[in-house]
Amino acid sequence: MSTLTHERRRRRGLVATILGLVLTAAAALAAFASPGPAQAATTITSNSTGTNNGYFYSFWEQSSGATMTLGSGSNYSLTWNSAAQNVVAGTGWNPGNSNTVSYSGTWNCNGNCYLSLYGWTTNPLIEWYIVDNYGSYNPSSGATRLGSVSSDGSTYDLYKTTRVNAPSIEGTATFDQYWAVRQAKRTGGTITVSNIFNAWKNLGLNLGTPNYEILATEGYQSSGSSNITVTSGGSSGGGGGTTPPPSGGGGGSGSCTATLSAGQQWSDRYNLNVSVTGSNNWKVTVNVPTPEKISSTWNVNASYPSSQVLEATPNGSGNNWGMTIMTNGTWTWPSVSCAVTS
Repeated sequence: MSTLTHERRRRRGLVATILGLVLTAAAALAAFASPGPAQAATTITSNSTGTNNGYFYSFWEQSSGATMTLGSGSNYSLTWNSAAQNVVAGTGWNPGNSNTVSYSGTWNCNGNCYLSLYGWTTNPLIEWYIVDNYGSYNPSSGATRLGSVSSDGSTYDLYKTTRVNAPSIEGTATFDQYWAVRQAKRTGGTITVSNIFNAWKNLGLNLGTPNYEILATEGYQSSGSSNITVTSGGSSGGGGGTTPPPSGGGGGSGSCTATLSAGQQWSDRYNLNVSVTGSNNWKVTVNVPTPEKISSTWNVNASYPSSQVLEATPNGSGNNWGMTIMTNGTWTWPSVSCAVTS
């Protein structure tokens, strides 16, 4: 081989080596300078449950017509149309509990839809709803009204229904549904779950072992959309609130709850029973809707700051008392609130 040929090959090899080093460095620099692809949201169109970002999620539809998208943290969005027939979807915790839950977002309903904290228990098998908003149909229609409780700035009406041979988390079964339906509808806020659970318990509606709990969007033969983020509460993943359920013990507790339940009823008046839990030192304020009037009370000290307001305090007869209300043509129950006194 001539010296000239050898020198040409040596130079070509040197150039190739240098070019390879330059390309490798450029590729490394590009990889360093360019961000990786963003984490894609998870889209769900078939029935499933699971965990996303440490939060439990559930998606169920009767027929194809809904899409759920799991965003960051506990956020989810849902769109649906009437082809779904019935759809229930949301994020939360498994198992659920009585911790306080806060949520925010948007909710748009065309027809029969609910926005609720929703869950199940086993032994007994119970499906429960704390409904904060609903569309054209009140979900408690046809249910048996048992009482009401004041919580988080509004009154929740309490109901019970029984489903026979219906879908459940244990397959087709017969089970009870417990309902708490908020009178002042809202989309976003804090739900003091223990207030509702204790009110149900005071009415003899006992929950079993917690299964899952989600902030759910539900639509039945309707259409709509929602975008919801759960910001606190729960026991599994994502952190949360630690508010315990109030006990029925003595004074010194920071909160109390007054629960109404139905008593006797006549053509012109009705009785309401009031049960106070959380403290033995309390003042319950009752706001009576016009034109109704309170005609009598029992087992309580009563004062009347105005014709439509009753303030009740213990008289030594315990934490259960009652009142008779003259209807004057209407049958709307009053709202109640409870405050602990020193």
